[in-house]
Amino acid sequence: MTAALAPLGGLLPALETLYVDLHRHPELSFEEHRTAAELARRLTASGYEVHTGIGGTGVLGVLHNGKGPTVMLRADIDALPVEEKTGLDYAAQGQVMHACGHDMHATWLSGAAELLARARQSWQGTLLVVFQPGEEKGSGAERMIDDGLFDIAGKPSIVLGQHIGPAPAGWVLTRPGVLMAATDAVRITLHGRGGHGSRPETTVDPAVMAASLVMRLQTVVSREVAATDSAVVTVGSMHVGTAHNIIADHAELEVNVRTFDDQVRQRVLAAIERIAQGEAVTAGAPKPTEITSIASFPVTSNDEASNATVTEAFRGHFGTGRVMEAPLVTGSEDFGEFGRAAGVPSVFWLVGGLDEETVVKAMMEGRFEQDIPSNHSPKFAPVLHPTLRAGVETLVIGALTYLRT
Repeated sequence: MTAALAPLGGLLPALETLYVDLHRHPELSFEEHRTAAELARRLTASGYEVHTGIGGTGVLGVLHNGKGPTVMLRADIDALPVEEKTGLDYAAQGQVMHACGHDMHATWLSGAAELLARARQSWQGTLLVVFQPGEEKGSGAERMIDDGLFDIAGKPSIVLGQHIGPAPAGWVLTRPGVLMAATDAVRITLHGRGGHGSRPETTVDPAVMAASLVMRLQTVVSREVAATDSAVVTVGSMHVGTAHNIIADHAELEVNVRTFDDQVRQRVLAAIERIAQGEAVTAGAPKPTEITSIASFPVTSNDEASNATVTEAFRGHFGTGRVMEAPLVTGSEDFGEFGRAAGVPSVFWLVGGLDEETVVKAMMEGRFEQDIPSNHSPKFAPVLHPTLRAGVETLVIGALTYLRT
């Protein structure tokens, strides 16, 4: 493994240039044309068999290197509809930003792919490098699979991936079993009866229904989920009305649910539907509430034996002081779809990306939540070093743990 990583120091300036370029030019889910083209170009230059346009804008690089296992490394590449407020001199302009760190993910994987291609004499097997679009929509992995990803590449023996997080740069966090929550997003449409703002008695006001629903949904977790379980219910969007003197005829809410257990998930979703329908009945609405699914991410769960193997390899490289157990993460990922579709183990871990002194100080003062920007924040800004090096190293070490050496 040391031999494969030896050229990394010389490669870091080019990887920094790539990262800055991707950060300056973020692209939304399934619109990652520029990003995909650049990543595909780099894979081609490194000697990979490259396939583009999988699932829309997905990229697959295949490197056959003798008999042995097939290892798949995956990174997501899409950005978010967020206006950047980091103050970086390479900040994105406009209303789109890499606020979740997918630009770092793509850079890590591009670097690891180049190092592994250079080190072909030290391993045998097949390497699949997957740059996935549309993770933020929850459907990018599924689209690539449905578009024949494994028909092109063959099924891997194991799937490996990672995510940057608001932890000190250079820290690696792993966890056996469930790591990240399942997500369900639903759109709730409340139907009222519109009219003039001066004559509310002639209407069924969806604004009042929506306000009541928002408050009532806060009791789902506090009163219907056991204290020993975990769930999050967030009303992230609410739209009603067009003018101050018009009572609208409908209101629309979007609700996000996070759970770690399927029974809890079903209980929470059933409670949301029951409460939403109940608001319509209570208000005398002209028709029932409509509830439709927007997105659904499964739980991200690591194969325990494979996670132990990867974790031990990380400890051997980084030392025990830099590798620790990750907490349960209420964020969600569609990474697990690859392993499920292929019927093989998968392992997903976290790599810290923020200034160590700043993060540790905030932890010690009990101000982590207040002072440390998290993923999806307009102020989320990973430090370049040692973040770039650490993330490339973890992918190379993970791959070589399974590729025959």
